[in-house]
Amino acid sequence: MQHNFSITKYPDAKKITAQLDELIRQPIYSIRPDALKKYEEEYFGKLCTRSKAMIDKAKEIIPGGVQHNLAFNHPFPLVFTKAEGCYLYDIDGNRYYDFLQAGGPTVLGSNPSSVREKVFQLLNECGPSTGLFHEYEYKLAKKITESMPSVEMFRMLGSGTEACMGAIRVARLATKKKNIVKMGGAYHGWSDQLAYGIRIPGSKWTQAQGVPKYLFKHTQEFFPGRLDSLERVLKRNELRGGTAAVFIEPVGPESGTRPLDYDFNKGVEKLCRKYGALLVFDEVVTGFRIGMSGAQGYFGISPDLTIFGKVIAGGYPSAGGLGGKKEVMKYLSAGISGGAKHKKALVGGTMAANPLSCVAGYYTLCEIESTDAPRKSGEFADKLTLGLQKLISKHGLPFVAFNQGSICHLETAGAMHFSIDWSKPWQIPKVLEETSARKQEMEHMGAAYMAEGIVTLAGSRLYTSAAYEDDMLTDILDRFDHVFQNVAKKV
Repeated sequence: MQHNFSITKYPDAKKITAQLDELIRQPIYSIRPDALKKYEEEYFGKLCTRSKAMIDKAKEIIPGGVQHNLAFNHPFPLVFTKAEGCYLYDIDGNRYYDFLQAGGPTVLGSNPSSVREKVFQLLNECGPSTGLFHEYEYKLAKKITESMPSVEMFRMLGSGTEACMGAIRVARLATKKKNIVKMGGAYHGWSDQLAYGIRIPGSKWTQAQGVPKYLFKHTQEFFPGRLDSLERVLKRNELRGGTAAVFIEPVGPESGTRPLDYDFNKGVEKLCRKYGALLVFDEVVTGFRIGMSGAQGYFGISPDLTIFGKVIAGGYPSAGGLGGKKEVMKYLSAGISGGAKHKKALVGGTMAANPLSCVAGYYTLCEIESTDAPRKSGEFADKLTLGLQKLISKHGLPFVAFNQGSICHLETAGAMHFSIDWSKPWQIPKVLEETSARKQEMEHMGAAYMAEGIVTLAGSRLYTSAAYEDDMLTDILDRFDHVFQNVAKKV
């Protein structure tokens, strides 16, 4: 089993946090209004006319015009019709460097032929779904359990959100405890209970529109990177039904947007053992991107449960799953009774583990391993990040660029670096107003990148893949340079 990782040198979390602290103390720096207007008129207005026409029609029958938040872009979403390697092509024929990578899972690059041919073969022989067991359900589960030692058993589900929901139910059955604790600002899908404390640490229920507050009765958050904050919550829960599980993103909330010290995960693992809580690693992004053994392999952690997302189906549909230790996973056994003498968590998913997803996932993981894709994508990300740092210095900007392997961050506004202190409630409206203003400027920067032929995640995150080659780097950095030339302090 190969254990090369995409992280060649772990970032100095304290140094980066200090830089981000300084960024949000600064006025907002963003694309100049005249430059943004030029991009809107000259690029989006003239070169993306077919996209605009389709989105205008889509808005009449699709709320907001798109089906997923990742698809949003200022001044309007673009319509993409082709994905190949590290490139995306829109309906108008424009080509882009793809640093969105479908939200993170395409470690090989988009639509690799080696996987696609296996999918074609499956479709010809079986079709996408039968509702019955298929041999690749076993092969995929076996590959995952061989790759991550803590994952002794694996259950395929429809999405990362479903896997997180299942993990809550399994944890409560396994521990006979009630409470769920998560890292503030982390994203674990959009289910009711885990919508607590998303995006901004300390935000509690404020970002969870449509979810009644009473549903958060047994959900708490702790401040990222603070073991003392976590232990306070765990101690308090001892008197309130105990803690069933602690959920974390191992590189920090929002895929490391607020980075953690290298030893933090070890500290969390130790506290979970002390208080009898299950440790749940959300590896939707880090799984098979950091390395074949995931972030848990890199940090040397043995979580009780692991959340998987899109990568385990190679970017194909029905992509999520839950893995873990046998004594915990037994609460997730399928079937009407299965001879089980214990209660089983209520989960479902008619299309989970369909043949198409399992075939795509199995061959994707095999290809990631055989081509050493995590290491290759990480090495390119190191060079990209260094180039961005040089451009930031060249233009005298307060921006912050850093990476955890092939997960790159380009923070221009720091919208997710704010936090809410409920001991000072009078500051809460100001924090929400400031983050909203900075988020808008992130969208404007994202539009500028898009017009220069670079697709990012929300204008602040970039995922690299093994499809990137070093000879592309100069062109990519030149495009960022064009954007940075048009950045100024917002008046």
